[in-house]
Amino acid sequence: MSALGQFAQTPEPPYYAVIFTSLLADDDAGYAAMGDAMFDLALRQPGCLGAESARDDTRLGITVSYWADEASILAWKGQAQHLVAQKYGIERWYSHYELRIARVERAYCGPQGRSLR
Repeated sequence: MSALGQFAQTPEPPYYAVIFTSLLADDDAGYAAMGDAMFDLALRQPGCLGAESARDDTRLGITVSYWADEASILAWKGQAQHLVAQKYGIERWYSHYELRIARVERAYCGPQGRSLR
């Protein structure tokens, strides 16, 4: 996949963004497999528009998922396999995390003259 292919292909706003920032604990056995599974599962959920994720060498990670509406976000939050992953994350994998939900009103791409859409 090209680097540009790593960008979520979102529609014209408005839509929602769920921003999940986490710091992995030292013992993260099993996290990578669960994270990959949850990323793939989220992309198959009704209302999911796409997602982008990155983690650096300090163990800080940011995943942004994009959603058509708040009902889709709530359905994802309560999805059975996702609930298990959330439990493991709290109990095992994260030393800290923050979750933010925002409504996207405007979106741009660039540099000027280049479009990702």
